[in-house]
Amino acid sequence: MPRPRTDTARADDWLLLDRQLCFALYSASLATTRLYKPLLEPLGLTYPQYLVLMVLWQRDGQAVGELGERLHLDSGTLTPLLKRMESAGWLTRERAADDERRVLVTLTADGRALRRRALAIPQRIAAASGCSSDELAELTTRLQQLRDQLLASTRDVH
Repeated sequence: MPRPRTDTARADDWLLLDRQLCFALYSASLATTRLYKPLLEPLGLTYPQYLVLMVLWQRDGQAVGELGERLHLDSGTLTPLLKRMESAGWLTRERAADDERRVLVTLTADGRALRRRALAIPQRIAAASGCSSDELAELTTRLQQLRDQLLASTRDVH
């Protein structure tokens, strides 16, 4: 992507599509999810379902609110997703015994078994990126820092 000229850039140059961080992130996200689609289809998963499973594979038995925080999804988006996953037999949702307002999400045996079938996906994504493992780790860390900074900035605005 061409870099904007620092001192001599015209104000209009900053409105070129290829100079927009938002478009670079958006188009990279589209390309990434497009790459995941054929890898997840044999497992019967969508990309958002895969994200939910990865969180639960790391720590099972989380409340819906915790999942939402981790995935940056609101309950209006997450609840229908979890209902579809429960219907598919990958997880269960039950009210917490100590607080009925909390709904706990737990993997079933089928949900846990999907982990083994998904093991090759990260390597396939890494290979498609053309990056070394160190480059991918650095890029991931930098994007997480950017996300956190942008989220902090939006909280400051409100």
